[in-house]
Amino acid sequence: MARPRDERFVALMRGINVGGKNKLPMKDLVALFVEVGCRQVRTYIQSGNVVFEGDAELAERVVTDVPTRIAARFGLSVPVIVRTAEEVRDAVSMHPFVAEAADLKHLHMGFLADTPSADAVASLDPARSAVDAFAVMGKEIFLHVPGGMARTKLTTDYFDRRLGTVLTVRNWRTVNKLLEMLASG
Repeated sequence: MARPRDERFVALMRGINVGGKNKLPMKDLVALFVEVGCRQVRTYIQSGNVVFEGDAELAERVVTDVPTRIAARFGLSVPVIVRTAEEVRDAVSMHPFVAEAADLKHLHMGFLADTPSADAVASLDPARSAVDAFAVMGKEIFLHVPGGMARTKLTTDYFDRRLGTVLTVRNWRTVNKLLEMLASG
């Protein structure tokens, strides 16, 4: 029987090495991914972005196996969200605020663990953060935050509570670098 086809994936962890908290060296993170069977494991910056190769079944296991190993070894509770290269490429192409952003550093993309219900999305307050805008499309939240992420009221906690799932956010530069890594060998 043939082995399932390998694909490239990105695993996005929430809260790794942010503000001096939840310290997890990237070499240890790479080792955890290799232990669960991932191949060609690479990280980008210190905040829990891991590009790897494997099959779809492995990618599904990463979502549970890696957080379990992180908790056991480092005592940290770290959600892991996985996307295929194609999913990231499609999401980047759909960002509704790219054309209107005067400065691309104000763009961010949030990755949800699950697709929220239509009722949950409808419960979000579009005026919650006056100068900021968001759009929920499938398992992504597209953000335009001209006031900066430090000042916005569109926080991961707000979206987690309202949407009933877990969110992790990356700036536009990081998302595009991850897309580049997913496309290269």
